[in-house]
Amino acid sequence: MKPPKFEYHAPRTVDEALALLGRYGGDAKVLAGGQSLMPLLNFRLARPAAPVDLNRIPSLAFIEESVGRVRLGAMTRQRTIEFSPVVAQRLPLLKEATRWVGHLPIRTRGTIGGSIAHADPSAEYPAVLTALEGEVVARGAKGERVIKAADLFQTYLTTTLTPDEILTEVRLPAMAAGAGYALEEFSRRHGDHRHRRGRRARRAALQDGAPGHRRRGARAGAAARRRGDPRARRAGRGRHRGRGPESHRAGRSGFGHPRIGGLPSPPHRSPHEARARASDRSGAWLT
Repeated sequence: MKPPKFEYHAPRTVDEALALLGRYGGDAKVLAGGQSLMPLLNFRLARPAAPVDLNRIPSLAFIEESVGRVRLGAMTRQRTIEFSPVVAQRLPLLKEATRWVGHLPIRTRGTIGGSIAHADPSAEYPAVLTALEGEVVARGAKGERVIKAADLFQTYLTTTLTPDEILTEVRLPAMAAGAGYALEEFSRRHGDHRHRRGRRARRAALQDGAPGHRRRGARAGAAARRRGDPRARRAGRGRHRGRGPESHRAGRSGFGHPRIGGLPSPPHRSPHEARARASDRSGAWLT
């Protein structure tokens, strides 16, 4: 497997990268960790005129806490997130989700911005972004704009980012102390993209809890049922062509899913998902 011919660029600043995207008029492709783009190139499923490599732009890699939220540079490595004390304390769901991302070599190179911009419905980070009602910052020829998670994903592998924009930052609200959370994934083999693609489901519910009460899995669902009205978030709906990570609010009467201790089932499922085996699905919950 060899990629098609292309011109390679490694800018040193975001402005230089934006100029390159403008030069190619939509035929260039942003390269972050390369864990998705490089396989597409090798299979010749993507044929950009020029990859624009962001790995030499240090200003895009950071983790900062400010005013009740955590800001992460788009080029922050998943491995860095996995061991960040700020993430562990303020975003435990993100830390938990990161452990499920592929394998060690993938997390070493993969980035949070690249995963979200790729919008793979089986990926962990788009689900976390939606569950926490976060937002991303995009810069383009017309300036900078902030995009809420609900407005970012259009369908699988498709976002509202324009070809001349770069996702530069991810902003997530810090989780309240004692907020419960859970993440569960079902797949034939952990980290095997070929077995996960198009066959996964993810749900999340978020609710503040009493300090010191952090539950996972089925216990989290039961705790949510007792404490009130969790916000439910779901992504990875197989081949569903609706909006990406889908959300709905779980009312008190909506509990009863046997796999997750009472969290609600989604309002509808695609035929492909209905036929999928239970071992091919995944789920994330916060309470």
